[in-house]
Amino acid sequence: MADDAQYLAKLQDYYARHRMLPSYSGIGALVGLSSKASVAEMAMRLKAEGFLDSAPDRRLKPGKRFFERPVAESVRAGMPAPAADTRPDGISIDEYLVGKPSRTILITVKGDSMIDAGIHPGDRVVVEKRVAAVPGDIVVAIVDNEFTLKRLAREKGRLVLKPENKAYPVLRPEGSPLGGRPKEDAEIYGVVVGLVRKY
Repeated sequence: MADDAQYLAKLQDYYARHRMLPSYSGIGALVGLSSKASVAEMAMRLKAEGFLDSAPDRRLKPGKRFFERPVAESVRAGMPAPAADTRPDGISIDEYLVGKPSRTILITVKGDSMIDAGIHPGDRVVVEKRVAAVPGDIVVAIVDNEFTLKRLAREKGRLVLKPENKAYPVLRPEGSPLGGRPKEDAEIYGVVVGLVRKY
């Protein structure tokens, strides 16, 4: 039904404010449906599409697709182009960025040593905790018991931590091979798999 997209949008906005969904009567008042039967039918349609689910107490809760956001095909950064009239597909940002939820964390960036890689102070990097990384990966490493965000690089046959800002030096931990083998001064904590920035 065409109105379901509008109903879902209102439910998503409500959830963003209150971190829960209203009761069936509350949903009716929110979306403008006067009977419980109409609300139940709408809920069944949204459940069938994966946007809603039932909690053990029979209240509604977000389904797997509830947090999907529309994804447009592309946008030009140059000259304007005609906008498409088609309805874009949706993806869940969490599903898109997080492959292993139990090993994924967000870390707030402090400092500007990675600014030339497009990572700015205040950004949140999505980090998958693992000790194995390859040259070219942006990693969170522990150097002398402190966390640092750098690009893993190879220099004269050994792994180093390279900043993406010429104002900072390359870190060359002594006696540390990095990358999951025995280490003294440095180790890989995790690999950056995404970035979140709020404007």
